[in-house]
Amino acid sequence: QVPLVESGGGLVQAGGSLRLSCSASGRIFSYATMGWYYQRPGKEREFVAAITWTGSSAYYTDSFKGRFTISRDNDKNAIYLQMDSLKPEDTAVYYCASGFSCSDDTCPASYPDYFGQGTQVTVSS
Repeated sequence: QVPLVESGGGLVQAGGSLRLSCSASGRIFSYATMGWYYQRPGKEREFVAAITWTGSSAYYTDSFKGRFTISRDNDKNAIYLQMDSLKPEDTAVYYCASGFSCSDDTCPASYPDYFGQGTQVTVSS
Protein backbone atom coordinates (compact mmCIF):
# COMPACT_ATOMS: atom_id res chain seq x y z
CA GLN A 1 0.00 0.00 0.00
CA VAL A 2 1.33 3.39 -0.99
CA PRO A 3 1.68 5.41 2.22
CA LEU A 4 0.51 8.78 0.88
CA VAL A 5 -1.53 9.59 -2.21
CA GLU A 6 -2.39 13.14 -3.24
CA SER A 7 -5.14 14.32 -5.56
CA GLY A 8 -6.91 17.52 -6.53
CA GLY A 9 -4.25 19.45 -8.39
CA GLY A 10 -4.91 21.14 -11.70
CA LEU A 11 -4.90 24.34 -13.70
CA VAL A 12 -6.65 27.38 -12.29
CA GLN A 13 -6.67 31.10 -13.00
CA ALA A 14 -5.17 33.57 -10.56
CA GLY A 15 -7.63 34.32 -7.79
CA GLY A 16 -9.21 30.89 -8.06
CA SER A 17 -9.35 27.99 -5.64
CA LEU A 18 -8.32 24.36 -5.46
CA ARG A 19 -8.70 21.71 -2.78
CA LEU A 20 -5.97 19.12 -2.44
CA SER A 21 -6.58 15.81 -0.74
CA CYS A 22 -4.17 13.27 0.70
CA SER A 23 -5.11 9.73 1.58
CA ALA A 24 -2.73 8.07 4.04
CA SER A 25 -2.13 4.56 5.27
CA GLY A 26 -3.14 4.04 8.86
CA ARG A 27 0.33 3.14 10.06
CA ILE A 28 1.73 6.60 9.27
CA PHE A 29 -1.43 8.59 9.82
CA SER A 30 -2.53 7.54 13.27
CA TYR A 31 -1.56 10.08 15.93
CA ALA A 32 0.72 11.85 13.46
CA THR A 33 1.18 15.46 12.59
CA MET A 34 0.57 15.71 8.85
CA GLY A 35 1.36 18.41 6.37
CA TRP A 36 1.96 19.78 2.92
CA TYR A 37 5.13 20.82 1.12
CA TYR A 38 5.60 22.36 -2.29
CA GLN A 39 8.36 22.43 -4.85
CA ARG A 40 8.57 25.08 -7.53
CA PRO A 41 10.60 24.48 -10.70
CA GLY A 42 14.30 24.73 -9.96
CA LYS A 43 13.68 25.20 -6.23
CA GLU A 44 13.97 23.02 -3.16
CA ARG A 45 10.96 21.44 -1.52
CA GLU A 46 9.49 23.82 1.06
CA PHE A 47 7.02 23.66 3.91
CA VAL A 48 3.47 24.89 3.32
CA ALA A 49 1.33 23.85 6.28
CA ALA A 50 0.89 21.25 9.01
CA ILE A 51 -1.84 20.06 11.33
CA THR A 52 -1.58 18.08 14.54
CA TRP A 53 -3.36 14.79 15.17
CA THR A 54 -6.27 16.37 17.07
CA GLY A 55 -6.49 19.26 14.65
CA SER A 56 -6.09 21.69 17.55
CA SER A 57 -3.00 23.30 16.03
CA ALA A 58 -2.21 24.30 12.47
CA TYR A 59 0.93 25.92 11.14
CA TYR A 60 1.53 27.84 7.92
CA THR A 61 4.39 29.44 6.08
CA ASP A 62 3.77 33.19 6.16
CA SER A 63 3.14 33.48 2.42
CA PHE A 64 0.16 31.12 2.69
CA LYS A 65 -1.46 32.42 5.88
CA GLY A 66 -4.97 33.66 5.26
CA ARG A 67 -5.16 32.01 1.83
CA PHE A 68 -4.64 28.31 2.54
CA THR A 69 -6.39 26.17 5.13
CA ILE A 70 -5.25 22.73 6.22
CA SER A 71 -7.69 20.25 7.73
CA ARG A 72 -7.95 16.53 8.42
CA ASP A 73 -10.52 13.79 8.78
CA ASN A 74 -9.13 11.12 11.06
CA ASP A 75 -11.99 8.72 10.28
CA LYS A 76 -10.92 8.74 6.65
CA ASN A 77 -7.14 8.87 7.20
CA ALA A 78 -7.08 12.01 5.09
CA ILE A 79 -5.84 15.55 5.13
CA TYR A 80 -6.82 18.44 2.90
CA LEU A 81 -5.45 21.76 1.74
CA GLN A 82 -7.99 24.37 0.71
CA MET A 83 -6.18 26.84 -1.49
CA ASP A 84 -7.90 30.18 -2.10
CA SER A 85 -6.83 33.41 -3.78
CA LEU A 86 -4.23 31.48 -5.73
CA LYS A 87 -1.34 33.36 -7.30
CA PRO A 88 0.91 32.43 -10.23
CA GLU A 89 3.81 32.06 -7.79
CA ASP A 90 1.89 29.24 -6.06
CA THR A 91 2.52 27.12 -9.14
CA ALA A 92 4.35 24.00 -7.95
CA VAL A 93 4.11 20.32 -7.24
CA TYR A 94 2.43 19.87 -3.86
CA TYR A 95 3.35 16.94 -1.65
CA CYS A 96 1.60 15.40 1.31
CA ALA A 97 4.02 14.73 4.16
CA SER A 98 4.22 12.72 7.34
CA GLY A 99 6.76 11.57 9.88
CA PHE A 100 7.80 14.96 11.17
CA SER A 101 7.20 17.00 14.27
CA CYS A 102 6.20 20.52 15.25
CA SER A 103 6.80 22.31 18.52
CA ASP A 104 4.81 25.20 19.86
CA ASP A 105 7.00 27.77 18.17
CA THR A 106 8.71 25.82 15.40
CA CYS A 107 7.09 23.95 12.56
CA PRO A 108 8.44 21.88 11.05
CA ALA A 109 10.88 20.85 13.77
CA SER A 110 12.16 17.91 11.72
CA TYR A 111 12.22 16.78 8.11
CA PRO A 112 9.42 14.44 6.99
CA ASP A 113 10.06 10.74 6.69
CA TYR A 114 7.36 10.29 4.05
CA PHE A 115 6.18 12.17 0.99
CA GLY A 116 3.51 11.31 -1.52
CA GLN A 117 4.12 11.32 -5.25
CA GLY A 118 2.93 14.91 -5.57
CA THR A 119 0.18 16.71 -7.45
CA GLN A 120 0.76 19.56 -9.88
CA VAL A 121 -0.88 22.92 -9.24
CA THR A 122 -0.62 25.46 -12.03
CA VAL A 123 -1.96 29.00 -11.59
CA SER A 124 -2.24 31.06 -14.72
CA SER A 125 -2.10 34.86 -14.72
